[in-house]
Amino acid sequence: MSELLIMFREVLEASLIIGILYTFLVQSKKPDLIKQLWNGVFTAIGVSIICSFLFQILAGGFEGNAAKIFEGIVMIVAAFVLATMIIWMSKNINIKAQLEKDANNAMKSTNAPLAIFILAFVAVFREGVEIILFLYSIALKDGLSILPSLLGTFLGLVCGYLIFIKGRSLPLKTFFNITSTFLILVCAGMMTYGVHELESGGVIPYFTGTVDAEQYPMKATRMSGDVKNFSKKWDKGEVFTDINKNDKWDEGEFFIDNPTYTQKKAHKWASRLWDINPPKNKNGTYPMFHDKGSIGGLLKGFLGYNGDPSLIELITWLLTISLMGFLWKTNSSKAS
Repeated sequence: MSELLIMFREVLEASLIIGILYTFLVQSKKPDLIKQLWNGVFTAIGVSIICSFLFQILAGGFEGNAAKIFEGIVMIVAAFVLATMIIWMSKNINIKAQLEKDANNAMKSTNAPLAIFILAFVAVFREGVEIILFLYSIALKDGLSILPSLLGTFLGLVCGYLIFIKGRSLPLKTFFNITSTFLILVCAGMMTYGVHELESGGVIPYFTGTVDAEQYPMKATRMSGDVKNFSKKWDKGEVFTDINKNDKWDEGEFFIDNPTYTQKKAHKWASRLWDINPPKNKNGTYPMFHDKGSIGGLLKGFLGYNGDPSLIELITWLLTISLMGFLWKTNSSKAS
């Protein structure tokens, strides 16, 4: 459900910016510049859509550890962009005066139509790039749901329409305070998952737990003292002779063992502080309180919940929450 909140807030922000610029140009009696305003808006939407396809093509070109590293970097960049957006909004609860000043300066320039076009284009394209990053990050972490995304877009457009066309008032300060609280949690979840992917990709080592990898079974020990043995078995990435022709390794088929794969799995298990995820159901589905289940997945999307975190993931989540909360509170009090 994070996508609903992201789309609602991003679309509403874009609607507010364009609504303020549109209202200012109408009051200034500049109909020719209003046309350039809409040209900038629709061009930005078109370029954002093109960029989303290019981004998917780029992302699809990575495999194995390279894919994990790429995804980890994207998640961390998305978290950073989301953090800057939250902090920027905390400093600019009332952005109307600044936007009108920018529009007034644009009208006074030697090429006013181009200046207004660029002002609108940059405002909408920035939101478009943020949406691409955020939705891709959510898709990596939790899977993307189309309906909540469309609903968030619709609600953002409706609220923007009501504010500027119908004159309905919305307590924007309260709205942004509430949504920013949730977005700080989403930001922490993105940052933590980025670290998780970099761990999986081998960029960040597993800091806790020990593994005795001298022989099979490999003995993995957690900080808590829990022990698990990892026996020799086929791992994804190892070469095997597919006698049964079903594209998966079956008992009795031959494979070339690479102890590195087993060792990595053992280190990953040993690095976890705890594991409160219930086991899969017999039909292969996840129980509702698993972090991939219905309720656990919802908590994961909104709060960054993780049923089996590593130490560095937990530290990353706590630090992000603390730092963002401090920056939001500090900047909000200055803007009041």
